[in-house]
Amino acid sequence: MTPGDSQASETRENADDAAPGEKAAHAPSEREPPAKREKREKRQVEERSGLRTPVIYEIVRKRGDEEMARPATSLWWSGVAAGLSMSFSLLTQAILLTHLPDTPWRSLAVSVGYPVGFLIVILGRQQLFTENTITAVLPVMKQFTVRNVARMLRMWAIVWIANTVGTLFAAWFCTFTPVVTPELRDGMLQVSAEIMHNGWVAMFFKAISAGFLVAATVWLIPSAEAAQFWVISLFTFLIGAGGFAHIVAGSVETFMLVVNGRLGPLSMIVDFIIPTLLGNIVGGTALFALLSYAQVMEEL
Repeated sequence: MTPGDSQASETRENADDAAPGEKAAHAPSEREPPAKREKREKRQVEERSGLRTPVIYEIVRKRGDEEMARPATSLWWSGVAAGLSMSFSLLTQAILLTHLPDTPWRSLAVSVGYPVGFLIVILGRQQLFTENTITAVLPVMKQFTVRNVARMLRMWAIVWIANTVGTLFAAWFCTFTPVVTPELRDGMLQVSAEIMHNGWVAMFFKAISAGFLVAATVWLIPSAEAAQFWVISLFTFLIGAGGFAHIVAGSVETFMLVVNGRLGPLSMIVDFIIPTLLGNIVGGTALFALLSYAQVMEEL
């Protein structure tokens, strides 16, 4: 063995005999400058803290501003698609109804199908009227001008009419084509009949709850990340299970009744559309959107 080899061997032995405390002292975290370590730890805290409320507000507001700037044609066809998509809530509920035994818990189990249409619409970024009651209002709250109000009303009108056209076509399609079996169509009518058991005042206040829950869903989505599916499912399930009134989902149901001769068009307009539309706007705008703005207006 050469003198160099002997010296290298002694160096390795001395390193192996070093105390654990001396090894820890040479760990990368100990060698890291305090300022750099503090910056890294601060970044880790921010990553685990979730989005701050003003950040969520800006995300939702920016989305509303972008949607209001879209061409009318884009809003229209996206709204029609949303109306068609919402029919799958009723269809899924009917499937569950026709396959479940007649038990006290069946109505709750049937409500599990209610979120299906909302999942298609919200995750697919289609235009849903009640979703827009908050996204379109926040930009107006930040800059209350005639131009912004006009943009908001333009968007609301296009999207709501488009949603209504989509739901009407879905009801017609399910009634006059063999796309569903007679048993399944009867199930859709049975589910649809439940909504008209409410009086005008009850419909209005139940619509407020539905508008608030949909607006809350939109507010939570930016911070939900991978849990968006569950946030949408939970909040919209509450709408279905609670018997709350939603203008688009309910339009599919009431149009099914009208097309099949079980409800008059005038009764649909007076007893469903007017109270539900007003209630959804109050719940999603006057309550949730204004409260959302109020909690951040001093931080903007």
